Amino acid sequence: MGKMNQIIVSIQPLDEEAMAEARMRQDNLTKPQGSLGQLESISIQVVGIKRNSRPRILHKVIFTLAGDHGVTQEGVSAYPSEVTPQMVYNFLRGGAGINVLARLVGAKVVVADLGVASKMEKHENLVDKKVALGTRNMAKGPAMSREEAIRSIEAGIELVEEELPKGIDILGTGDMGIGNTTPSSAITAAMTGADVATVTGRGTGLDDEGQRRKVKVIQKTLEINQPNPKDAIDVLSKVGGFEIGGIAGVILAGARYRIPVVIDGFISGAAALIAASLSPQVKPYLIASHQSAEIGHKAVLKYLGLKPLLNLDLRLGEGTGAALGIFLVEASVKILNEMSTFAEAGVSKKI
Repeated sequence: MGKMNQIIVSIQPLDEEAMAEARMRQDNLTKPQGSLGQLESISIQVVGIKRNSRPRILHKVIFTLAGDHGVTQEGVSAYPSEVTPQMVYNFLRGGAGINVLARLVGAKVVVADLGVASKMEKHENLVDKKVALGTRNMAKGPAMSREEAIRSIEAGIELVEEELPKGIDILGTGDMGIGNTTPSSAITAAMTGADVATVTGRGTGLDDEGQRRKVKVIQKTLEINQPNPKDAIDVLSKVGGFEIGGIAGVILAGARYRIPVVIDGFISGAAALIAASLSPQVKPYLIASHQSAEIGHKAVLKYLGLKPLLNLDLRLGEGTGAALGIFLVEASVKILNEMSTFAEAGVSKKI
């Protein structure tokens, strides 16, 4: 049995008994029941994930995975592919949006090369998990082989397992890859059955003509490759990306090791579709940090049954939304742990 399948069969349901205990405590804290909304439900979810009625969040890790896409040859992005490695170096220097927000929330950023289309310089903080030098042009055939798709998922699993000894109480997902909203839209259309035009946005800033071209390219890609929505590996291999597969692996490993998984925007959402198709058991481990400005993300969240914590019109990726989401999850747990009950505070309850 391969690593991916070993992880999948090891994912367990949430601890209902611990969640019931946490729900009872929430209902007895010094506030009207339900008045903190999602901050209450998230804390209960975290309790179930961790099997601990009073969990702590100390070690926060955001996995930002990079990969390039052959479909950029079709003019589907407003930026050239060389921006991918340039931004990876920016991450490593600490100058990107994800670095700023990660420092704010006290999270470590793990930067990994899953498939950048150039040879990256060695750096102590760059994890090399390169599957290939970018995907092939999916508008002309499969983006990768089935074996490469599995390898990308297992690379994501390895990233989590290699970080585990250092401590992970919560993880976030992030991406970097010029052109990666195109495979994300293709995955979303294939997995949810949505019309391509309704899940294809402007990415990094396409004009009207560029967006129309992008829709046509994705439609052509799906017609040529015929991905099987009942086979997530088939979908990933035909219309996916290496960093998308890697994020799917991070999600699966998070669920396996009972870690809350805070997913970022559209690209992470497409990866979550792959992960949840491989193992529906991962869904209770997912926390949607925000509703992306990318139109396809709404379809993803609806399909997965996730309610986003924020709606700030974000569309940067990198894990920026996940960083903000991690802060809110930590806040929810602190409320559960540190707020007094009516009995503890000597406050009269509702009549």
